[in-house]
Amino acid sequence: MTSSAETATPYAPGARIEVRDAEWMVRTCTPTPRDGFKITAVGVSEFVRDEDAVFFTEIDDVVQLRPEDTQLVADTSSAFARSRLYLESVLRRTPLPQSERGLALADRFLLDPLLYQQRPAELALNGLRPRILLADVVGLGKTLEIGLILAELIRRGRGERILVVTPQQVLEQFQHELWTRFAIPLVRLDSVGIERIQRDIPAGRNPFLYYKRVIISVDTLKNQGRYGQHLENMHWDAVVIDESHNLINEGNLRNKLARLLARRTDALLLASATPHNGDAKSFAELIGLLDPAAIADPKRYSASDIDHLYIRRTKISDEVRDRIRGRWPDRGPSISLRTPATPREEAIFAELAEVWLPGPDRTGGSVVDADRRLFPYTLAKAFLSSHVALGTTVAKRLKNATEAREIEALNNLAFLVEQMGDHDSAKLKALVDELKNIGVKAKGTMRAVVFSESIPTLEWLARTVPAELGLAADQVQIMHGGFSDQRQQEIVEAFSLADSKVRLLFTGDVASEGVNLHRQCHHMIHYDLPWSLIRIEQRNGRIDRYGQEHEPQFRAIVLTSETEGALDDTTVAEKLLRREEEAHRSIGTAEAVTREFTAKKEEDRLIKDLLKGKSVEESLAEAPPVDFMAELFGAVEQGEARAEVRRARVPKLFGSTEEFVREALRTVCPSLRVDDDGGLLAFAPPSDLIHRLSALPTSYLRTHKITERMKVTFDHDLAKRKLDEARRTKTMWPDIAYLSDLHPMVEWLVDKVQVQLVRRQAPVITAKVDEPTFLVQGIYSNALGQPTVVDWMAISGLPGAPVVRDMTEVLTEAGVGPAMINTSRTPDVEGLTPLIEPAIHAARRHLDEQRDRHDDEVARPLREYDGQLELWERESLKSLDGTSHGAKKRGQVTDTVADQKRLLQSLETTGEPLLRILAVLEGDA
Repeated sequence: MTSSAETATPYAPGARIEVRDAEWMVRTCTPTPRDGFKITAVGVSEFVRDEDAVFFTEIDDVVQLRPEDTQLVADTSSAFARSRLYLESVLRRTPLPQSERGLALADRFLLDPLLYQQRPAELALNGLRPRILLADVVGLGKTLEIGLILAELIRRGRGERILVVTPQQVLEQFQHELWTRFAIPLVRLDSVGIERIQRDIPAGRNPFLYYKRVIISVDTLKNQGRYGQHLENMHWDAVVIDESHNLINEGNLRNKLARLLARRTDALLLASATPHNGDAKSFAELIGLLDPAAIADPKRYSASDIDHLYIRRTKISDEVRDRIRGRWPDRGPSISLRTPATPREEAIFAELAEVWLPGPDRTGGSVVDADRRLFPYTLAKAFLSSHVALGTTVAKRLKNATEAREIEALNNLAFLVEQMGDHDSAKLKALVDELKNIGVKAKGTMRAVVFSESIPTLEWLARTVPAELGLAADQVQIMHGGFSDQRQQEIVEAFSLADSKVRLLFTGDVASEGVNLHRQCHHMIHYDLPWSLIRIEQRNGRIDRYGQEHEPQFRAIVLTSETEGALDDTTVAEKLLRREEEAHRSIGTAEAVTREFTAKKEEDRLIKDLLKGKSVEESLAEAPPVDFMAELFGAVEQGEARAEVRRARVPKLFGSTEEFVREALRTVCPSLRVDDDGGLLAFAPPSDLIHRLSALPTSYLRTHKITERMKVTFDHDLAKRKLDEARRTKTMWPDIAYLSDLHPMVEWLVDKVQVQLVRRQAPVITAKVDEPTFLVQGIYSNALGQPTVVDWMAISGLPGAPVVRDMTEVLTEAGVGPAMINTSRTPDVEGLTPLIEPAIHAARRHLDEQRDRHDDEVARPLREYDGQLELWERESLKSLDGTSHGAKKRGQVTDTVADQKRLLQSLETTGEPLLRILAVLEGDA
């Protein structure tokens, strides 16, 4: 119950106040030396909703709103439409309570209802705070999983301010998915978006205050000079960091950024298909962003320490396999296209074998010193990419080489490269032949993506291949990390559109993380192969992912040599290609084969083993034994749930969002001309609705003339068809939007409905009831303003013998719906008004009983975490005994415990309840 400390101030947490002609909910109220009481509050009424504010009672006129002062009014609208819409708007606008952990919106969006994609939302909502690491392997749909979590947070009033941080090449892709699938608009702050900020908002203004939901690249955001101060002063409801494995190295700017954001947000969602680098301590640091008290000893912990923070599945996981059967074709085999080296290529193989690469008969020792013993493999890999790449590598080294023997050897290589023409490249001919075999041609529809590690190779292929296939310049694209974020996004979009002229994409490994290339393509060719199973898997995942309609086809151009001791593609690359395929089919991922867990570590270890004279097979066979990290992740993956995902109880008056929207348009927007063919609504959006769409790309709004004529639909099949059609046009963005519960138009109508009723008024509705029945909303909140107890009450038997029942049940029994007839009879306001006070007293008593019942449900996880926190503190302090930095680390442990204790306290139910009379049902007698 409310403590004396909570009632010591005139405005208790949870109290409603009116300040500056707006309604607010009090979060805290503390005395000040000169300005009366300082009130921190959050906006409740339509124009200030979810805005934070601070008021001082000696400066502002603060009026406490009492439910007993409610004025009852008549509703003269047809079928009591205004009252019904108002009740529905309150039900929709009220956040679900902290104790409601079921999914409320899982089936309301433009995506297939796959249980495995709903699991992460279930996990996030079960936690103390929504903080998890989504680590599904490539292709399972992590973006959709993130969208589902964000949608649930928004429905709970915990997703007003959202920051999404991604690699720059997937900014638009991520923004597109969240809008077209979930109707969640994000402002994209790429180079074009930043120019827009500079144009639209005053200099020095915090852009994150101006835009509430933002998507930005990690490389842009880590600019401390531009954004550091702004981020320090922000608090987010939810932060999403995609490809979060890039945060692991302590001390780098990305890591510092992540630690700052983790402190400044309630929900934190990290996503990565390769979430760790094999180092327990580094991974513990990543987990510490989610829960700083989850792991006591960063060198040793168990799956049970992190299973509430982490979820990982592969394509062969039971639940995934069961749900995607028939929706996602199995990948085809990885086929090696062997091509014998030409005479000029054999000359280079011979030079590398005889002069550069280690061997038993090497005369005169190595060309390079011990510090550069890996460089010969750099040359060999460059040549296996192309003679052009080798020439570039040699030229760069010549600028810095100082030893006469190395310079001479480099010049010899340069001479051999100069002797080669395009016609001397066996791989080039093999690539052209295979592309022709696939059917890539000027007047065809087939597409292919060609990967290479080398930018010089990519640029050379883009110059030479199109003419061999008869492709025009606009039918070929090249992409690598040297391109701007805007250019990379444009290239990915062009390749994904069905009516785009692009038939061939040459790309570097900038596209191997997160980029979707599967929409119109199912052929991939590795022109050269990374010496890393993880990188090969990441490349393949660009076309082998959920939503692919054809069997993904993989080819690798494999250059063979007759030269003794030559390091050709059969020596390393082809063997890795086979091993990745075997791992994918047997265990669903290749990362566990070498147990190095990062592409760079895999390649570095392999080259070192080759230097020692080992073969690829020996190197893979001698992978480190199954270690702590492998056991840890195996345990997490095996813990996959199979039960149905729990659903939330969401009270509603209207049968569907469609019914609510149509009724609202008729009732509160009577002058708005809406063309309605039964499936599609089209109209000229008013200026206040246009403003809500300003977060979307201007190119999308301009192309489809959204601000002139807006088209929306509730028809799932139509929306899906239009989304598919959009991929065959000049924009990925469909001209018809699916009206989910979160769509700005739905929120606009909810606000329009609520504006219709004057504050502190409640309508009287004539319904099938035997006695006056007061409909009352009751809410208890925590110190953060998040509801912990929400009750919808229908109170009859007034004044002497009050009976409290569930509001939605009573509304159904009373026939409150579109079939009602409003005879415009004058309600008995004079007789009903004296019943307001006893109705509020009855509601307060009932809500207090509900609080006592819900307190255990709310407090139980808090108590459990408090116990874990004490255990963590003891174990952490014990692990520091005898260490050199014990005093400093002990202080950090103490600070962490104090911070987490404050968090627990802020999540407890506190303060006064909100009680609000929504309406009164009166019999027609």
